[in-house]
Amino acid sequence: MTLKLDAADLTRAVQAGVLQPGQDQALLAFLRQQPQTRASLQLAHVAYYFGALLIIGAMGWLLTEAWMRVGDWALLSISASYLLLFTLCGHKLWQRGQPIPGGLLGAVAVSLTPLLVFAAQRMLGLWPLDDEQGAYRDYYVYVQGGWLAMELATVIVGALMLRLLPFPFIVMPIALALWFMSMDLTELAYGEGFDWAERRWVSLWFGLLLLLVSLWIDGRSKQDFAFWGYLAGLLAFWGGLSLMDSGSELGKALYCLINLGLIALAVLLRRPVFMVFGALGVAGYLGYLAERVFQDSLLFPVILSLLGLAVIGLGLFYQKHQDDLSRHVRRLLPARWLNHLPALRR
Repeated sequence: MTLKLDAADLTRAVQAGVLQPGQDQALLAFLRQQPQTRASLQLAHVAYYFGALLIIGAMGWLLTEAWMRVGDWALLSISASYLLLFTLCGHKLWQRGQPIPGGLLGAVAVSLTPLLVFAAQRMLGLWPLDDEQGAYRDYYVYVQGGWLAMELATVIVGALMLRLLPFPFIVMPIALALWFMSMDLTELAYGEGFDWAERRWVSLWFGLLLLLVSLWIDGRSKQDFAFWGYLAGLLAFWGGLSLMDSGSELGKALYCLINLGLIALAVLLRRPVFMVFGALGVAGYLGYLAERVFQDSLLFPVILSLLGLAVIGLGLFYQKHQDDLSRHVRRLLPARWLNHLPALRR
């Protein structure tokens, strides 16, 4: 059995009197200097995730129209069988001490819920959309109120799956369904006048809410359930923000400041995913400035190359000094704020 320790575990050991103050940081530094001996295991993890994503894509947004022609009863039977099979196999692997492939199969089962509900509604005559508006593949593309039952069922099945298989990646299909639900509920409220500008605002506010919920979840469990919430929240928030039209220089500068704030959050929370999105946003703004300053100039590609190198350098600097940076930033915050922040993870 492999025991994985992080900074929060060592901090708790100091608080419990198992380690003396200062020993936790010395032990953590020692462990980080050890050579990586499990490259093959990490490669296996990549294969697990890649395989799960292939199945999710095949039974989701890549599902062909040929499947729609097999009939509603056949589609219902196939999706229900797949969902049950992936759940049983995932639970079996989980019990055998294989939580990663087992949990990923649980996430695959959750991703099949929209297809199951879609087929059930059509078979029972409860499908609210016509064939032109309600093709299953459009579930991942268009905003429509008719998808609500599929989204609600996905959230419920995902919550039950988390009880059976408490694996962090299962949060991702739940967060995706909630994001879709926020769009579709807003479409019902706005009606036909719901345009792309309003969708971007909905995406932004939903992403911000999901980030706050993930912050509250962060550090409250041994497993890192917050990561996928952060990722889904950033996709919704940053995507909505970046797609907004801003005709003013002040708006573009504000966009840059918000992305700098994401970089600061990466340092504060020790979450590289914030650094990725923040760095992309800042690089985009600097690229916009470079285009204006060096328009039709031979220096333009040189400047963009330098920006790319700067982003890489920022990533390297953050990776090397993330612990020290995070502690320094946290020392600048009021003590009452620190009580609401998660413990640092390795």
